This record gives sequence, C-alpha cells and structure tokens, in this order.
Amino acid sequence: MGPPGVGKGTQSQRLSGEYGIPIVATGDMFRKIRQDVSPLAREVQEYMDRGEYVPDDLTIEMALSRLNEPDTKKGFILDGFPRTVRQAEALDDALAQDDRHIDHVVLLTAPNEMVLERLAGRWVCSTCGRVYNESSNPPRLPGVCDVCGGKLVQRADETPEVQRHRLEVYEHQTAPLITYYQGTKRLEVLDATKSVDEVTNELRALLNGVVKERA
Repeated sequence: MGPPGVGKGTQSQRLSGEYGIPIVATGDMFRKIRQDVSPLAREVQEYMDRGEYVPDDLTIEMALSRLNEPDTKKGFILDGFPRTVRQAEALDDALAQDDRHIDHVVLLTAPNEMVLERLAGRWVCSTCGRVYNESSNPPRLPGVCDVCGGKLVQRADETPEVQRHRLEVYEHQTAPLITYYQGTKRLEVLDATKSVDEVTNELRALLNGVVKERA
C-alpha cells in the first residue's frame, strides 16, 4: 500500500524476482483493458483519466479472477489492490474460502512533494510494464527497458494536475483501509524516503521474519 509514486511497483518487481511469485497489479490490468474498443474500456479510461478509482465491483471481480490462476497458488504480491475496506473484506473472504490469507500488509510512506517529484521522473516500459525512475531507479540505457529492450514511455494519466488529484483521492479513500488492517494487526509501515535498496532490504527482512515482535 502507499500513494501513487511511492515505489510500490519498483519494490514489487524486486521481490517478485527474488521470491519467484507473480505481481497482481490492478493498475496494469486496467491500463490493458483501456486499450480495447469496448464500453468497458471507455468506462475504465474515463475513471483513470480523472485520476479516480475504478468502482469496487469491477475491481474486485478482476482481482479475484486473477488470484484464481495457477501461478498465484504459491504466493503473490498485490500492488494497488485492495484500495477500499470493501475490497479488503472481499479479498479476505475469497482467500479464506481457498484456505489462503494475506501474510503481510506493507504501507510505504513519503511526503506528497517527494511523491510528486518521483512521479514526474517515472517511466514505464511499453512492452513489459517495468517501472523506472530517472533519479532513484534509472534504466541502464536511457529510454530502453533493461529487461526486454522495450521503449520507455511516460503515462498519459500522470499530468501534474491528475497526480495531485490522485493523491487526494488516495488519502481520502485509503485512510479507512489503513485502520482496517491496523485492526487485524497485519499492517507494517516502512519509510519510503530511504533509498530503493534500503527499502528492499527492510521488506526482505520483513518477509523473512527478521522483524521485531508486533506491539
């Protein structure tokens, strides 16, 4: 969890490679859908272009369908889901029916101005979706993906105005979700103002159980 631009995508990619588990990112799903020519694609595009969340029913349906695929059975990393208490409850209920559960909920935090600065320098591979940042996580060759050689682009839905609105929407809609996970004693808060490597090391320690006993 964390605001857009805080580093969720970068950290997810690192942990996915290290632990051999897939990333389930609803944002990527919606960006793929909006490329279709359909009423659903137009509806998704309208929400995203305004910097608003796609409605719960559609988000839940897509995410849970993805979590039923075979490659998630040994574990998965969620990025961008759940974003509301209703989504979190639906996720917990669906996983419980399959005798699964969420082990850790990690909240990455950083000041809004730092997040906006990072968003301004964010580039995404047009082929594989890998995320880069000009300052904290640059590609080896400018404009070229390290993994697949695809072209790096900046997303059309990340204008400064939309970015600020997205932060406002995040703060308004996600605050209850933070309270929800605090109540289940699963929330871990990490300082995302640290370097990418430092945050990765803290996440690795958390996943390996090398953390202090929860209060």
